[in-house]
Amino acid sequence: MTAVRDVRLIDVTLRDAHQCLWATRMTTAMMRPISSALDDAGFEAIDLVGGAVFDVCVRYLREDPWERMRILSEWIPKTPLIIHTRGQSLFTFEFFPDDVVSLSAERFAANGMRYHTPYDALNDIRNLEIPITEAKRHGLTVVPGIVFTESPVHTDDYYIEKTKQVMALGVDGIFIKDPSGLLRPERATTLVRSMKAEMGDMQLQLHSHCLSGLAPYTALCAVQNGVEVVHSATAPLSNGASHPSTQGITKNLRRMGYNIDIDLAKIDEVADVIKFIAAKEEKPLGEIAEYDAFHFHHQVAGGMISNLEYQLSTVGLADRLDDILQEAGNVRADLGYPIVVSPFAQYIITQSVLNVVAMDNGKERFSSVPDEVRLYVRGGYGEIAGKIDPNLYDRITKGVEPITQRPGELVPPALKKARDRLGANASDDDVLLSVFYDEKEFDALKKMGPIDTYYPIMETPLKTLIKGITSRSDITSFHFIDRKNSQEISK
Repeated sequence: MTAVRDVRLIDVTLRDAHQCLWATRMTTAMMRPISSALDDAGFEAIDLVGGAVFDVCVRYLREDPWERMRILSEWIPKTPLIIHTRGQSLFTFEFFPDDVVSLSAERFAANGMRYHTPYDALNDIRNLEIPITEAKRHGLTVVPGIVFTESPVHTDDYYIEKTKQVMALGVDGIFIKDPSGLLRPERATTLVRSMKAEMGDMQLQLHSHCLSGLAPYTALCAVQNGVEVVHSATAPLSNGASHPSTQGITKNLRRMGYNIDIDLAKIDEVADVIKFIAAKEEKPLGEIAEYDAFHFHHQVAGGMISNLEYQLSTVGLADRLDDILQEAGNVRADLGYPIVVSPFAQYIITQSVLNVVAMDNGKERFSSVPDEVRLYVRGGYGEIAGKIDPNLYDRITKGVEPITQRPGELVPPALKKARDRLGANASDDDVLLSVFYDEKEFDALKKMGPIDTYYPIMETPLKTLIKGITSRSDITSFHFIDRKNSQEISK
Protein backbone atom coordinates (compact mmCIF):
# COMPACT_ATOMS: atom_id res chain seq x y z
CA MET A 1 0.00 0.00 0.00
CA THR A 2 1.31 3.46 -0.87
CA ALA A 3 2.03 5.48 2.24
CA VAL A 4 -0.37 8.39 2.81
CA ARG A 5 2.41 10.39 4.52
CA ASP A 6 5.11 10.07 7.16
CA VAL A 7 4.17 9.98 10.84
CA ARG A 8 6.80 10.30 13.55
CA LEU A 9 6.77 8.99 17.13
CA ILE A 10 8.17 10.44 20.36
CA ASP A 11 9.13 7.91 23.01
CA VAL A 12 8.00 8.53 26.61
CA THR A 13 9.34 5.30 28.16
CA LEU A 14 12.14 7.03 30.08
CA ARG A 15 9.93 9.77 31.54
CA ASP A 16 6.15 9.79 31.48
CA ALA A 17 5.59 6.03 31.22
CA HIS A 18 7.37 5.10 34.45
CA GLN A 19 6.03 8.29 36.05
CA CYS A 20 2.54 6.91 35.43
CA LEU A 21 3.10 3.24 36.27
CA TRP A 22 6.15 3.05 38.55
CA ALA A 23 5.59 6.21 40.60
CA THR A 24 8.56 7.75 38.74
CA ARG A 25 10.99 5.24 40.24
CA MET A 26 13.00 4.23 37.15
CA THR A 27 16.60 4.89 38.09
CA THR A 28 19.33 6.05 35.73
CA ALA A 29 20.93 2.62 36.01
CA MET A 30 17.72 0.97 34.80
CA MET A 31 17.86 3.15 31.70
CA ARG A 32 21.30 1.97 30.69
CA PRO A 33 20.38 -1.41 29.14
CA ILE A 34 17.60 0.12 27.01
CA SER A 35 19.09 3.45 25.99
CA SER A 36 21.03 2.25 22.95
CA ALA A 37 18.07 0.41 21.42
CA LEU A 38 15.81 3.43 21.96
CA ASP A 39 18.41 5.66 20.31
CA ASP A 40 18.54 3.34 17.28
CA ALA A 41 14.77 2.86 16.97
CA GLY A 42 14.07 5.97 14.90
CA PHE A 43 12.15 8.29 17.23
CA GLU A 44 11.63 12.01 16.61
CA ALA A 45 12.81 12.59 20.18
CA ILE A 46 12.95 10.80 23.54
CA ASP A 47 11.25 12.22 26.64
CA LEU A 48 13.68 12.11 29.58
CA VAL A 49 13.31 14.62 32.42
CA GLY A 50 10.47 16.82 33.62
CA GLY A 51 7.17 16.75 35.41
CA ALA A 52 7.66 14.70 38.56
CA VAL A 53 10.91 13.10 37.36
CA PHE A 54 13.17 16.00 38.36
CA ASP A 55 11.54 16.18 41.79
CA VAL A 56 11.62 12.43 42.47
CA CYS A 57 15.27 12.28 41.39
CA VAL A 58 16.10 14.77 44.12
CA ARG A 59 13.76 13.80 46.94
CA TYR A 60 13.56 10.02 46.67
CA LEU A 61 16.17 8.55 44.33
CA ARG A 62 18.86 11.02 45.44
CA GLU A 63 20.10 11.27 41.86
CA ASP A 64 21.17 14.65 40.55
CA PRO A 65 18.77 15.30 37.63
CA TRP A 66 21.38 17.46 35.89
CA GLU A 67 23.78 14.52 36.01
CA ARG A 68 21.06 12.22 34.63
CA MET A 69 20.75 14.57 31.65
CA ARG A 70 24.48 14.46 31.01
CA ILE A 71 24.69 10.69 31.33
CA LEU A 72 21.76 9.96 29.05
CA SER A 73 22.95 12.44 26.44
CA GLU A 74 26.09 10.30 26.20
CA TRP A 75 24.15 7.04 26.06
CA ILE A 76 21.67 8.49 23.52
CA PRO A 77 23.78 10.67 21.22
CA LYS A 78 21.65 10.54 18.05
CA THR A 79 18.08 11.18 19.17
CA PRO A 80 17.20 14.56 20.76
CA LEU A 81 16.35 14.27 24.45
CA ILE A 82 13.35 16.16 25.78
CA ILE A 83 13.20 18.33 28.88
CA HIS A 84 9.54 18.73 29.88
CA THR A 85 8.55 21.60 32.20
CA ARG A 86 5.51 23.22 33.76
CA GLY A 87 6.37 26.55 32.18
CA GLN A 88 7.10 29.25 34.75
CA SER A 89 6.72 26.60 37.48
CA LEU A 90 9.44 24.40 35.95
CA PHE A 91 9.26 21.16 38.00
CA THR A 92 7.14 22.22 40.98
CA PHE A 93 3.76 23.77 41.81
CA GLU A 94 5.10 27.26 42.54
CA PHE A 95 6.09 30.01 40.15
CA PHE A 96 9.77 30.88 39.86
CA PRO A 97 11.21 34.29 39.01
CA ASP A 98 12.26 35.08 35.47
CA ASP A 99 15.98 34.92 36.29
CA VAL A 100 15.61 31.32 37.50
CA VAL A 101 13.57 30.29 34.45
CA SER A 102 16.13 31.92 32.14
CA LEU A 103 19.13 30.22 33.75
CA SER A 104 17.28 26.88 33.71
CA ALA A 105 16.93 27.08 29.92
CA GLU A 106 20.68 27.71 29.62
CA ARG A 107 21.44 24.70 31.82
CA PHE A 108 19.05 22.44 29.89
CA ALA A 109 21.12 23.07 26.78
CA ALA A 110 24.45 22.84 28.62
CA ASN A 111 23.52 19.44 30.07
CA GLY A 112 22.62 17.88 26.73
CA MET A 113 18.93 18.54 26.27
CA ARG A 114 17.98 19.51 22.71
CA TYR A 115 14.17 19.62 22.86
CA HIS A 116 11.90 21.55 25.27
CA THR A 117 8.17 20.83 25.79
CA PRO A 118 6.80 23.37 28.30
CA TYR A 119 3.13 23.74 29.17
CA ASP A 120 1.01 25.80 31.53
CA ALA A 121 -1.66 24.08 33.59
CA LEU A 122 -4.21 26.86 32.87
CA ASN A 123 -3.12 27.43 29.26
CA ASP A 124 -2.16 30.98 30.22
CA ILE A 125 0.35 31.62 27.44
CA ARG A 126 1.92 34.45 29.47
CA ASN A 127 3.38 31.72 31.69
CA LEU A 128 5.16 30.25 28.65
CA GLU A 129 6.74 33.44 27.32
CA ILE A 130 10.03 33.26 29.24
CA PRO A 131 10.42 29.43 29.04
CA ILE A 132 9.91 29.51 25.26
CA THR A 133 11.98 32.55 24.36
CA GLU A 134 14.90 31.52 26.59
CA ALA A 135 14.93 27.93 25.31
CA LYS A 136 14.93 29.19 21.73
CA ARG A 137 17.77 31.57 22.58
CA HIS A 138 19.88 28.60 23.66
CA GLY A 139 19.19 26.59 20.52
CA LEU A 140 16.58 24.11 21.76
CA THR A 141 13.74 22.87 19.60
CA VAL A 142 10.64 24.17 21.41
CA VAL A 143 7.27 22.42 21.13
CA PRO A 144 4.95 23.69 23.89
CA GLY A 145 1.83 21.89 24.99
CA ILE A 146 -1.72 23.20 25.03
CA VAL A 147 -3.60 21.24 27.66
CA PHE A 148 -6.83 19.57 26.60
CA THR A 149 -9.84 19.17 28.81
CA GLU A 150 -13.54 18.70 28.34
CA SER A 151 -15.82 21.49 29.61
CA PRO A 152 -18.42 23.94 28.31
CA VAL A 153 -15.75 26.64 27.93
CA HIS A 154 -12.93 24.58 26.42
CA THR A 155 -14.32 24.67 22.91
CA ASP A 156 -12.51 24.35 19.59
CA ASP A 157 -12.63 28.15 19.34
CA TYR A 158 -10.86 28.36 22.71
CA TYR A 159 -8.09 26.09 21.44
CA ILE A 160 -7.81 28.01 18.17
CA GLU A 161 -7.14 31.19 20.14
CA LYS A 162 -4.54 29.46 22.32
CA THR A 163 -2.88 28.06 19.18
CA LYS A 164 -2.57 31.57 17.74
CA GLN A 165 -1.06 32.87 20.97
CA VAL A 166 1.53 30.09 21.13
CA MET A 167 2.48 30.42 17.48
CA ALA A 168 3.14 34.13 18.01
CA LEU A 169 6.03 33.16 20.32
CA GLY A 170 7.97 31.59 17.46
CA VAL A 171 7.73 27.91 18.41
CA ASP A 172 8.74 24.90 16.33
CA GLY A 173 5.49 23.00 16.83
CA ILE A 174 2.66 22.41 19.31
CA PHE A 175 1.48 19.31 21.12
CA ILE A 176 -1.99 18.59 22.43
CA LYS A 177 -1.46 17.53 26.03
CA ASP A 178 -4.27 15.25 27.18
CA PRO A 179 -3.19 14.28 30.72
CA SER A 180 -6.45 12.61 31.74
CA GLY A 181 -7.20 10.78 28.50
CA LEU A 182 -10.31 12.86 27.84
CA LEU A 183 -9.89 13.39 24.10
CA ARG A 184 -12.53 11.31 22.33
CA PRO A 185 -12.11 10.22 18.70
CA GLU A 186 -14.92 12.48 17.45
CA ARG A 187 -13.53 15.51 19.30
CA ALA A 188 -10.04 14.78 18.01
CA THR A 189 -11.41 15.11 14.49
CA THR A 190 -12.73 18.65 14.96
CA LEU A 191 -9.98 19.84 17.30
CA VAL A 192 -7.09 18.68 15.13
CA ARG A 193 -8.66 20.09 11.96
CA SER A 194 -9.24 23.43 13.67
CA MET A 195 -5.70 23.68 15.01
CA LYS A 196 -4.08 22.56 11.76
CA ALA A 197 -6.08 25.18 9.85
CA GLU A 198 -4.19 27.78 11.91
CA MET A 199 -0.85 26.00 12.02
CA GLY A 200 -0.43 25.15 8.36
CA ASP A 201 2.89 23.29 7.93
CA MET A 202 3.87 23.69 11.57
CA GLN A 203 4.05 20.30 13.27
CA LEU A 204 1.15 19.18 15.52
CA GLN A 205 1.72 16.41 18.06
CA LEU A 206 -0.56 14.37 20.32
CA HIS A 207 0.34 13.39 23.89
CA SER A 208 -2.60 11.44 25.33
CA HIS A 209 -2.88 9.10 28.30
CA CYS A 210 -4.91 5.88 28.26
CA LEU A 211 -6.97 6.49 31.42
CA SER A 212 -10.28 6.25 29.57
CA GLY A 213 -9.07 3.48 27.27
CA LEU A 214 -9.65 5.68 24.21
CA ALA A 215 -6.17 7.05 23.52
CA PRO A 216 -4.87 4.32 21.14
CA TYR A 217 -7.85 4.75 18.80
CA THR A 218 -8.05 8.51 19.30
CA ALA A 219 -4.42 8.76 18.18
CA LEU A 220 -5.27 7.05 14.88
CA CYS A 221 -8.17 9.46 14.31
CA ALA A 222 -5.92 12.41 15.17
CA VAL A 223 -3.35 11.29 12.59
CA GLN A 224 -6.06 10.91 9.95
CA ASN A 225 -7.00 14.54 10.55
CA GLY A 226 -3.52 16.05 10.52
CA VAL A 227 -1.42 15.14 13.58
CA GLU A 228 2.15 14.43 12.45
CA VAL A 229 3.71 13.12 15.69
CA VAL A 230 2.30 10.78 18.34
CA HIS A 231 3.81 10.22 21.80
CA SER A 232 4.01 6.53 22.72
CA ALA A 233 5.50 4.13 25.28
CA THR A 234 7.15 0.73 24.93
CA ALA A 235 4.42 -1.86 25.42
CA PRO A 236 5.20 -3.15 28.93
CA LEU A 237 4.97 0.45 30.16
CA SER A 238 2.00 1.48 28.01
CA ASN A 239 -1.76 1.63 28.69
CA GLY A 240 -3.37 2.19 32.08
CA ALA A 241 -2.38 5.68 33.21
CA SER A 242 0.41 5.66 30.61
CA HIS A 243 0.33 6.13 26.81
CA PRO A 244 -0.53 4.06 23.74
CA SER A 245 2.08 1.43 22.94
CA THR A 246 4.74 2.13 20.35
CA GLN A 247 4.22 -1.34 18.92
CA GLY A 248 0.45 -0.95 18.57
CA ILE A 249 0.57 2.58 17.16
CA THR A 250 3.24 1.60 14.64
CA LYS A 251 1.45 -1.52 13.41
CA ASN A 252 -1.96 0.14 13.19
CA LEU A 253 -0.74 3.22 11.34
CA ARG A 254 1.22 1.06 8.91
CA ARG A 255 -1.91 -0.95 8.17
CA MET A 256 -3.66 2.36 7.48
CA GLY A 257 -1.00 3.21 4.90
CA TYR A 258 1.21 5.60 6.87
CA ASN A 259 4.98 5.42 6.81
CA ILE A 260 6.35 4.95 10.35
CA ASP A 261 10.14 4.82 10.43
CA ILE A 262 10.41 2.81 13.67
CA ASP A 263 12.52 -0.32 14.06
CA LEU A 264 10.20 -2.61 16.01
CA ALA A 265 12.98 -5.15 16.52
CA LYS A 266 14.74 -2.52 18.65
CA ILE A 267 11.50 -1.84 20.52
CA ASP A 268 11.13 -5.56 21.22
CA GLU A 269 14.62 -5.53 22.76
CA VAL A 270 13.55 -2.65 25.02
CA ALA A 271 10.33 -4.43 25.92
CA ASP A 272 12.21 -7.56 26.98
CA VAL A 273 14.50 -5.60 29.29
CA ILE A 274 11.59 -3.68 30.81
CA LYS A 275 9.73 -6.92 31.53
CA PHE A 276 12.83 -8.25 33.24
CA ILE A 277 13.39 -5.11 35.32
CA ALA A 278 9.71 -4.97 36.28
CA ALA A 279 9.81 -8.54 37.56
CA LYS A 280 13.11 -8.05 39.35
CA GLU A 281 12.05 -4.78 40.99
CA GLU A 282 8.44 -5.84 41.61
CA LYS A 283 7.06 -3.05 39.41
CA PRO A 284 3.69 -3.27 37.64
CA LEU A 285 3.14 -3.40 33.91
CA GLY A 286 0.46 -1.40 32.12
CA GLU A 287 -3.02 -2.84 31.70
CA ILE A 288 -5.75 -1.65 29.35
CA ALA A 289 -8.18 0.61 31.21
CA GLU A 290 -11.89 -0.14 31.09
CA TYR A 291 -14.01 2.75 29.83
CA ASP A 292 -15.66 4.64 32.70
CA ALA A 293 -18.08 7.48 31.89
CA PHE A 294 -17.72 8.84 35.45
CA HIS A 295 -14.10 9.67 34.62
CA PHE A 296 -15.30 12.43 32.30
CA HIS A 297 -17.16 14.07 35.20
CA HIS A 298 -14.39 14.22 37.80
CA GLN A 299 -11.42 13.89 35.33
CA VAL A 300 -9.04 12.83 38.11
CA ALA A 301 -6.13 10.63 37.05
CA GLY A 302 -6.17 7.01 38.21
CA GLY A 303 -2.93 7.25 40.20
CA MET A 304 -4.30 10.15 42.17
CA ILE A 305 -7.51 8.23 42.90
CA SER A 306 -5.58 5.29 44.35
CA ASN A 307 -3.62 7.66 46.60
CA LEU A 308 -6.86 9.37 47.61
CA GLU A 309 -8.41 6.02 48.54
CA TYR A 310 -5.55 5.34 50.93
CA GLN A 311 -5.65 8.82 52.44
CA LEU A 312 -9.41 8.62 52.99
CA SER A 313 -9.03 5.26 54.73
CA THR A 314 -6.67 6.84 57.27
CA VAL A 315 -9.28 9.42 58.32
CA GLY A 316 -12.35 7.21 58.31
CA LEU A 317 -13.74 8.38 54.95
CA ALA A 318 -12.99 5.30 52.85
CA ASP A 319 -16.67 4.86 51.94
CA ARG A 320 -16.97 8.43 50.61
CA LEU A 321 -14.72 8.16 47.55
CA ASP A 322 -17.53 8.36 44.98
CA ASP A 323 -19.13 11.28 46.83
CA ILE A 324 -15.84 13.15 46.80
CA LEU A 325 -15.24 12.46 43.11
CA GLN A 326 -18.78 13.63 42.36
CA GLU A 327 -18.07 16.80 44.33
CA ALA A 328 -14.78 17.22 42.43
CA GLY A 329 -16.70 17.66 39.19
CA ASN A 330 -18.99 20.16 40.90
CA VAL A 331 -16.10 22.11 42.44
CA ARG A 332 -14.39 22.31 39.08
CA ALA A 333 -17.50 23.84 37.52
CA ASP A 334 -17.84 26.31 40.42
CA LEU A 335 -14.22 27.41 39.98
CA GLY A 336 -14.43 28.14 36.26
CA TYR A 337 -13.30 24.73 34.97
CA PRO A 338 -9.61 24.57 35.87
CA ILE A 339 -7.89 21.73 34.05
CA VAL A 340 -7.49 18.67 36.28
CA VAL A 341 -3.70 18.52 36.09
CA SER A 342 -1.11 19.32 38.74
CA PRO A 343 -1.38 21.43 40.80
CA PHE A 344 -5.10 22.04 40.21
CA ALA A 345 -6.01 18.38 40.45
CA GLN A 346 -4.70 18.41 44.02
CA TYR A 347 -6.47 21.68 44.84
CA ILE A 348 -9.80 20.45 43.46
CA ILE A 349 -9.64 17.21 45.43
CA THR A 350 -8.67 18.99 48.64
CA GLN A 351 -11.57 21.42 48.26
CA SER A 352 -13.93 18.53 47.48
CA VAL A 353 -12.96 16.66 50.64
CA LEU A 354 -13.46 19.84 52.71
CA ASN A 355 -16.88 20.40 51.10
CA VAL A 356 -18.07 16.85 51.72
CA VAL A 357 -16.97 16.99 55.36
CA ALA A 358 -18.59 20.42 55.75
CA MET A 359 -21.92 19.20 54.36
CA ASP A 360 -21.77 16.15 56.65
CA ASN A 361 -21.55 18.61 59.55
CA GLY A 362 -24.40 20.80 58.33
CA LYS A 363 -22.17 23.56 56.94
CA GLU A 364 -22.06 25.21 53.54
CA ARG A 365 -19.82 24.12 50.70
CA PHE A 366 -16.66 26.28 50.55
CA SER A 367 -17.01 27.14 54.22
CA SER A 368 -13.34 26.23 54.45
CA VAL A 369 -11.03 27.14 51.55
CA PRO A 370 -7.27 26.45 51.25
CA ASP A 371 -4.97 29.39 50.52
CA GLU A 372 -4.01 27.86 47.17
CA VAL A 373 -7.64 27.88 46.02
CA ARG A 374 -8.00 31.51 47.15
CA LEU A 375 -4.91 32.43 45.15
CA TYR A 376 -6.21 30.58 42.08
CA VAL A 377 -9.58 32.35 42.24
CA ARG A 378 -7.86 35.74 42.42
CA GLY A 379 -5.89 34.93 39.26
CA GLY A 380 -2.62 34.22 41.03
CA TYR A 381 -1.83 31.26 38.78
CA GLY A 382 -3.07 32.87 35.57
CA GLU A 383 -6.19 33.33 33.50
CA ILE A 384 -9.30 31.35 34.42
CA ALA A 385 -11.13 29.91 31.41
CA GLY A 386 -14.66 30.03 32.82
CA LYS A 387 -16.65 32.31 35.09
CA ILE A 388 -16.96 32.14 38.86
CA ASP A 389 -20.21 33.20 40.49
CA PRO A 390 -19.65 36.70 41.99
CA ASN A 391 -21.05 35.68 45.37
CA LEU A 392 -18.76 32.65 45.56
CA TYR A 393 -15.83 34.79 44.39
CA ASP A 394 -16.43 37.30 47.18
CA ARG A 395 -16.78 34.58 49.78
CA ILE A 396 -13.52 32.89 48.75
CA THR A 397 -11.39 36.00 48.22
CA LYS A 398 -12.81 37.98 51.18
CA GLY A 399 -12.55 41.21 49.24
CA VAL A 400 -8.89 40.92 48.28
CA GLU A 401 -8.17 42.47 44.88
CA PRO A 402 -7.81 40.20 41.82
CA ILE A 403 -4.39 39.61 40.30
CA THR A 404 -4.09 40.62 36.64
CA GLN A 405 -0.31 40.64 36.11
CA ARG A 406 1.70 37.82 34.60
CA PRO A 407 2.39 35.69 37.70
CA GLY A 408 6.14 35.51 37.06
CA GLU A 409 6.41 39.28 37.35
CA LEU A 410 5.30 39.08 40.97
CA VAL A 411 8.15 36.79 42.06
CA PRO A 412 11.36 38.61 43.06
CA PRO A 413 14.71 37.54 41.53
CA ALA A 414 16.35 34.65 43.38
CA LEU A 415 19.73 33.89 41.82
CA LYS A 416 21.88 36.49 43.60
CA LYS A 417 20.63 35.40 47.01
CA ALA A 418 21.25 31.74 46.17
CA ARG A 419 24.78 32.46 44.88
CA ASP A 420 25.60 34.48 47.97
CA ARG A 421 24.46 31.59 50.14
CA LEU A 422 26.41 28.87 48.28
CA GLY A 423 29.53 30.87 47.56
CA ALA A 424 31.39 31.91 44.43
CA ASN A 425 32.54 28.37 43.56
CA ALA A 426 29.03 26.92 43.30
CA SER A 427 27.99 25.70 39.85
CA ASP A 428 24.93 27.08 38.13
CA ASP A 429 23.33 23.64 38.41
CA ASP A 430 23.76 23.64 42.19
CA VAL A 431 22.54 27.22 42.44
CA LEU A 432 19.31 26.21 40.71
CA LEU A 433 18.91 23.12 42.89
CA SER A 434 19.26 25.33 45.97
CA VAL A 435 16.46 27.54 44.65
CA PHE A 436 14.18 24.59 43.92
CA TYR A 437 14.77 22.75 47.21
CA ASP A 438 15.35 23.54 50.85
CA GLU A 439 18.72 23.04 52.52
CA LYS A 440 17.83 19.60 53.90
CA GLU A 441 16.92 18.15 50.49
CA PHE A 442 19.85 19.86 48.77
CA ASP A 443 22.40 18.59 51.28
CA ALA A 444 20.98 15.05 51.23
CA LEU A 445 21.29 14.97 47.44
CA LYS A 446 24.85 16.28 47.37
CA LYS A 447 26.00 13.76 50.01
CA MET A 448 25.07 10.87 47.71
CA GLY A 449 27.81 11.67 45.22
CA PRO A 450 27.79 10.60 41.55
CA ILE A 451 24.92 8.50 40.18
CA ASP A 452 25.56 4.75 40.20
CA THR A 453 24.88 3.70 36.60
CA TYR A 454 25.51 -0.01 37.12
CA TYR A 455 22.72 -2.52 36.55
CA PRO A 456 23.34 -6.30 36.61
CA ILE A 457 24.22 -7.79 33.24
CA MET A 458 22.48 -11.04 32.33
CA GLU A 459 24.70 -14.07 32.01
CA THR A 460 22.45 -15.84 29.47
CA PRO A 461 20.85 -14.42 26.31
CA LEU A 462 18.12 -11.96 27.22
CA LYS A 463 15.34 -13.43 25.06
CA THR A 464 15.92 -16.88 26.59
CA LEU A 465 15.95 -15.43 30.08
CA ILE A 466 12.83 -13.32 29.63
CA LYS A 467 10.59 -16.07 28.29
CA GLY A 468 7.94 -16.90 30.83
CA ILE A 469 8.85 -14.23 33.38
CA THR A 470 5.74 -12.78 34.98
CA SER A 471 6.79 -12.12 38.58
CA ARG A 472 9.77 -11.76 40.87
CA SER A 473 9.54 -15.41 41.88
CA ASP A 474 10.22 -16.41 38.29
CA ILE A 475 13.67 -14.82 38.34
CA THR A 476 15.03 -15.87 41.72
CA SER A 477 17.12 -18.67 40.19
CA PHE A 478 18.71 -16.55 37.47
CA HIS A 479 22.32 -15.51 37.96
CA PHE A 480 24.02 -12.28 37.01
CA ILE A 481 27.62 -11.32 36.66
CA ASP A 482 28.36 -8.35 38.89
CA ARG A 483 31.01 -6.75 36.73
CA LYS A 484 31.31 -3.87 39.12
CA ASN A 485 32.47 -6.05 42.01
CA SER A 486 33.88 -8.94 39.91
CA GLN A 487 31.80 -11.56 41.65
CA GLU A 488 28.80 -13.70 40.86
CA ILE A 489 25.61 -12.81 42.67
CA SER A 490 22.09 -14.17 42.78
CA LYS A 491 19.06 -11.92 42.79
